[in-house]
Amino acid sequence: MNNDKKNRSPLKNPLVIFLVISVIATFILNMAMMSFQSPTSQEIAYSDFLKMLDEDKVDEVVFKTEQIVIYEKYDESVPVEINTSTALMQAMGIDTEALVEKAKENSRKIYYTGYIYNEKLLDKLDEKGVEYSTPIQHSNPLLDFFLTWILPLVVIYLLFFILTRSMSKKMGGGGIMGIGQSNAKMYSVENATGITFADVAGQEEAKESLDEIVDYLHNPAKYQAIGAKQPKGALLVGPPGTCKTLLAKAVAGEAKVPFFSLSGSEFVEMFVGVGASRVRDLFKQASAKAPCIIFIDEIDAIGKSRDNQISSNDEREQTLNQLLSEMDGFDSSKGLVILAATNRPEILDKALLRPGRFDRRIIVEKPDLKGREDILKVHIKNVRTEPDINLHEMALATSGAAGADLANMVNEAALRAVRCGRKTVSQEDLMEAVEVIIAGKEKKDRILSPKEKRIVSFHEVGHALATAVQKHTQPVHKITIVPRTMGSLGYTMQMPEEEERYLMSKDEILDQITVFLAGRAAEELVFNIKTTGASNDIERATSLARSMITQYGMSDKFGMAGLESIQNKYLDGRSVSNCSEETKTSVDNEVVKVLKECYDTALAILKDNRDALDEIAEFLIDKETITGDQFMEIFNRVREGRNKDAQDNAEESE
Repeated sequence: MNNDKKNRSPLKNPLVIFLVISVIATFILNMAMMSFQSPTSQEIAYSDFLKMLDEDKVDEVVFKTEQIVIYEKYDESVPVEINTSTALMQAMGIDTEALVEKAKENSRKIYYTGYIYNEKLLDKLDEKGVEYSTPIQHSNPLLDFFLTWILPLVVIYLLFFILTRSMSKKMGGGGIMGIGQSNAKMYSVENATGITFADVAGQEEAKESLDEIVDYLHNPAKYQAIGAKQPKGALLVGPPGTCKTLLAKAVAGEAKVPFFSLSGSEFVEMFVGVGASRVRDLFKQASAKAPCIIFIDEIDAIGKSRDNQISSNDEREQTLNQLLSEMDGFDSSKGLVILAATNRPEILDKALLRPGRFDRRIIVEKPDLKGREDILKVHIKNVRTEPDINLHEMALATSGAAGADLANMVNEAALRAVRCGRKTVSQEDLMEAVEVIIAGKEKKDRILSPKEKRIVSFHEVGHALATAVQKHTQPVHKITIVPRTMGSLGYTMQMPEEEERYLMSKDEILDQITVFLAGRAAEELVFNIKTTGASNDIERATSLARSMITQYGMSDKFGMAGLESIQNKYLDGRSVSNCSEETKTSVDNEVVKVLKECYDTALAILKDNRDALDEIAEFLIDKETITGDQFMEIFNRVREGRNKDAQDNAEESE
């Protein structure tokens, strides 16, 4: 296909033909309309022309429509030079006298002036013996017909051809008459999706809901016998990367039926009515292939609520109305099922979600610990790995990751193994891939100064000590002061021991805020300075403290009042205030109070464990990266030594 495009002659390109014809037409018009005025002519005033006539300097006059061309007499005192010798020209039979006369005629100066009607001018020309004439315009009927009729029609046709061809490409290749045809991609029984539920892991509840649709498509009589009707549509709702599209394809693969896939944005065009036409065409095709599945990805592009008149769109609303009409019109007993996916269910039109249209809402959440481990097994089965890899450890380290994130991590681990010259993926590759996705690659070219390196080291150990001392925190897995490409100069990685937590108590939130602020506390305690390295820690601590007060009902002052709500929970999770400006001010004061108390707690923890802080930080400066086990070994050793010294001092005092 690409070779044909490369070998295609440029002369077959309509744009090239149009440009060539335009250039030729312009040249012909210029030749037809151009003035034959000599390039050496000079404009003079009419009075100067009369003066030349009086002085007998005019040899010939040509009257044109808007000007008079004056040929000056040749000055006999100026000799005419001919480069070729006269004897040679005579030997060649050339009339030298005629050649001289021709040279004299060509050397005349030519002037022109504007035409002014003067009855006495012709008499004066006759009196001076000046020749005068008027050129006859010879018209070509064939050329006039071509320029007047043929050329404009050719130009209009070429413009129409190029415009319609461009529109046909944008409208799906069906030409100007196929502007409303569907661009749906259909997988027939022979060319099925090739995806089954075995290829989708970590979404057992969603698969269970969709498995009923598959069973109905295989055995509709079983449901019809009891009087049950298959839901017409199912809406897959969840964050990005949770395999909603993959689930839809798996339904078609399990049911072995045709699969129509179309994005919601592909329905909407600049022409009003095109989207509605495409909806009709899509359902017409699907009805002919029933039983089958129609999948509309990102349905919020056409299914947005019609209540907001400010941002209304006639084309989108007509498309939505047509979709609602088609969903009411088809018979679900034929096995026609509509699946749709969205990240923003809260903005969908209520008419789209009522029973009889999208009857079922299937939540596709981010996977839990077991789900992440199952997803990793699916993605790693085609990767050559070492026999001792531990996917459970990787699943523990990837809390909050979606299926697409986990697939990316497995691929990143395989790429790292290739870069390192190994033929199998190791556990080190997998864990490093987790850190690459979370924090970015190591920046080996960014060399910190000794002072900055010490500050970063004490900062990260401050986080780790606050984690180790407090009860309601997750254990430290790794501490590093190697800069990363996403901007961090170091980080402390925490990881749950065996299971994932879904609830957080107030004590756990306060302990986590203390951990966030312990890095800044270490900087001030050891170096008596404040750096920009704590900016992300402060941002996360402030957000957590505000959520605790406004959403979780954990504030002594406001009690269980919900002062903020979450919008777009499956996307950015932006919070929206539900209180007055005065209450917002009080909330800000309460947040500051919580942060100050947690900061004081962090400072007290570090003061009590200053010996451990110094020793672990110096060890980290030397090694740059230490594991959680190494950290806890040093911390326990220092704490035991301190307790022993305290006990000895107590015995001596007694």
